[in-house]
Amino acid sequence: MIRLDIFSDPVCPWCLIGKLELDRALESRPDHPFEIVWHPFRLNPQMPPGGMDRLAYLKAKPGAADAAKAVAERAAKMGLELQLPARQPDTTDAHRLMHWAGLEGAQSRVMSGLLRAYWQEARDIGDKAELASIAKAAGMDEAVTARLLAGDADRDEVIGREMHARERGINAVPSFIVADTHAVSGAQPAELWQKVIDELTASGGNTTLH
Repeated sequence: MIRLDIFSDPVCPWCLIGKLELDRALESRPDHPFEIVWHPFRLNPQMPPGGMDRLAYLKAKPGAADAAKAVAERAAKMGLELQLPARQPDTTDAHRLMHWAGLEGAQSRVMSGLLRAYWQEARDIGDKAELASIAKAAGMDEAVTARLLAGDADRDEVIGREMHARERGINAVPSFIVADTHAVSGAQPAELWQKVIDELTASGGNTTLH
């Protein structure tokens, strides 16, 4: 297996598109060699714990409204209708959930659940009860997850991992690192990932990606 590290935040619009494109590539190449590992990277690390009104957030963040429009248009082309919640959440707890999902081999299922909840179901993924429900749907223990979310378990671990990523030069999401060697930034089309998978398969793990 070849490790594919993904730095992502479920409230990042291009992370939504990036995962959809990657998923399409993986579905078309069921024998792909990737072992996918998700890493925390908060788009808004200074977001208050309770989040903030989404319209106020869009007005305060330069370029956010334009990005949201561009993503909606691209999502529509992919057959996806977006429906967002009224509040922009703090995603620290969502990343804690992703950390625990990693211990259970459920990261991709949980990330899919987080993206669907936020972008299509207008659910507040800063809400602990919503996160526990998403964990349950992904095959995790809802009660255990709720107890962990009620405390500060692994908060420092998640924030420390994000800081380490920033120190390594990760400054935007989504960011992908293939085999700890090749870095790819942004929401790449499925065709690029198909090419990468084909090259890796044909060469026994080497690719010309750069």
